[in-house]
Amino acid sequence: MRIALFITCFNDTMFPGTGRAVVTVLERLGHTVDFPQEQTCCGQMHFNTGYRPDAVPLVSRFARTFAEYDAVVTPSASCAGMVRDNHPVLAEQYGHTELQWQVAEVVPRVHEFTEFLTDVLGVTDVGARFPHRVTYHPTCHSLRGLRLGDRPLQLLSGVKDIELVDLPAADACCGFGGTFAVKNAETSAAMLADKTDGVLSTGAEVLCAADNSCLMHIGGGLSRQGSPVRTMHLAEILAATEGAAR
Repeated sequence: MRIALFITCFNDTMFPGTGRAVVTVLERLGHTVDFPQEQTCCGQMHFNTGYRPDAVPLVSRFARTFAEYDAVVTPSASCAGMVRDNHPVLAEQYGHTELQWQVAEVVPRVHEFTEFLTDVLGVTDVGARFPHRVTYHPTCHSLRGLRLGDRPLQLLSGVKDIELVDLPAADACCGFGGTFAVKNAETSAAMLADKTDGVLSTGAEVLCAADNSCLMHIGGGLSRQGSPVRTMHLAEILAATEGAAR
């Protein structure tokens, strides 16, 4: 199986360790992962802010870049949802017949990282060890968009020596929502306060999720409160082997 990593521009710029963690896990499971250098943004920013025609060249570039791969894996439920749900819409509205065909070919091969592990590879134990108290925040795109369900929790439960604790009101939005946090700052801050209160009530050392965008938002709130709680992408926990033989 030819596997490509779609790192996303957000992760590539701000959280490159997440992409390395994805590769670590997949290589541990015996797979080779390519990183196509031609990849760029999926166009989500343009789509969500009303510049949809401007996103079409990015849709076309994505389809060309990943056309030859059997699977495209991304550590972002948000961007996976953009590609799967909205690339076909843009191709139909603003593209040509060839682009519609190219998008239709590549979209079914795009997988969010946790669903690729559980649904495609059929694994829940990836050989990780992480002896810490952890709570999981299901981001809106992972919960409501991709409907990942308990896939991330299945993988976390397979991590050796982890202490996994429930997050109160876990399904509540953290208030990030991309530009929502900028355009509706007061509402976003109130939602964030509820989320950080929930995180702190768990006594967790680490908060994890499937989207670094939400983790950045929540992590900022925790940091401003002087909290020692760390935020980590789920892939980084699955890549960890703390205390285990290399």
